Amino acid sequence: MPDFNYRAIDKYGKEKKGNITADTEDAVYAKLRADSMTPLEVKKANIFTRDVNISIGGSVKPRDLSVFCRQFISMINAGVTIIDALGMLEEQTENKKMAKAISGAKTEIGKGETLSNALAKFPDVFPDIMVKMVAAGEASGKLEVAFDRMSTHFEKSAKLKAIMKKSAMYPIMLALVALGVIVLMLTFVIPKYTEMFESIDTELPALTKMMVAASNFVIHKWPIILIIVVAIVAGVKAFKKTERGQVLFATIARKMPIFGNLTIKSAASNFSRTLSTLIYSGLPLIEALGITAGTMSNYLYKKKLEQAKEEVVRGVPLSEPLLEDDMFPSMVGHMTKIGEETGEMEDMLTKLADYYDEEVEMATQTVLAALEPMIILVLAGVVCLLIGSVMAPMLAMYNNLDNL
Repeated sequence: MPDFNYRAIDKYGKEKKGNITADTEDAVYAKLRADSMTPLEVKKANIFTRDVNISIGGSVKPRDLSVFCRQFISMINAGVTIIDALGMLEEQTENKKMAKAISGAKTEIGKGETLSNALAKFPDVFPDIMVKMVAAGEASGKLEVAFDRMSTHFEKSAKLKAIMKKSAMYPIMLALVALGVIVLMLTFVIPKYTEMFESIDTELPALTKMMVAASNFVIHKWPIILIIVVAIVAGVKAFKKTERGQVLFATIARKMPIFGNLTIKSAASNFSRTLSTLIYSGLPLIEALGITAGTMSNYLYKKKLEQAKEEVVRGVPLSEPLLEDDMFPSMVGHMTKIGEETGEMEDMLTKLADYYDEEVEMATQTVLAALEPMIILVLAGVVCLLIGSVMAPMLAMYNNLDNL
């Protein structure tokens, strides 16, 4: 299905912009109105405006799961049986890995399994949170409600991940451009001037000597550079799999200038959204915390929630471990405490998730605004350095000619 960009006014009077996957523009308008929003503009997204949703190797993304849940709801509400609905979804799904899992789930249901047990057979496609929600929906007789809640959850998760990718894409692209300029200068430009430098009867500046040496090394010793790069990448990947490596990289992500604030707010959003969804489904808090911990991408937050789960088992309110350090913003702990005292934990967490979704968007804009001039300055500095190394001996040569 195509992507559409929209501009709308929410029920609080605020203007919202976003991206929705739907069959037609009319479907987008209907979806926005169903979410209590007044559409202002809807247009088909292009390659520059659609949300980033890169899929490598056929992996299943949150957006795939969101579309699956919404289509499943529509079919069930239309009176289609679960097996027939899965059969139609298998044919419509473009992701081959997901289509295969849907086919397998349909086969399991044909053998007498429940839908939740059938989905649980394919944990690499259908996450634990989805299986638990479906099981709760089956037990309560509200399967459509469970799928509706999950579609919203996965849609929000997809949007959050897209925002995070957008924040990283710009500096990565500029870094690649800078690297390309350096390689081009060292392999093509500097060698053309090397013979002329050697013919100059004067001492070359230190900067020029350094660039000539670097150029010769890149041209003649590039296999060594390739081996070093491959070894570094392999070493970093292996280190990241160890506990020390996970702690180190998770700490860097939290403490890194500019990006650290984005990491903290995205973790708060993910925690609030996932836990509220699970509590809404009727799961006990302890089990919900365990599942939520497994969804955290940052290792430190995963361990923090596992620790919080252990304290809740001992009878400690969830708000206490959330407030005891600065892992989460203090607002998360305070709002959780209010939810515990009023008995409206799910509602408070949902409001928290909505708040931090907006905070993540604002933080992303701040990151991009701060990085753009910094990276341009670095790129300009590199280019000036390379040009300076070429111009310095030429100026020296002209000075020598003037002195003759």
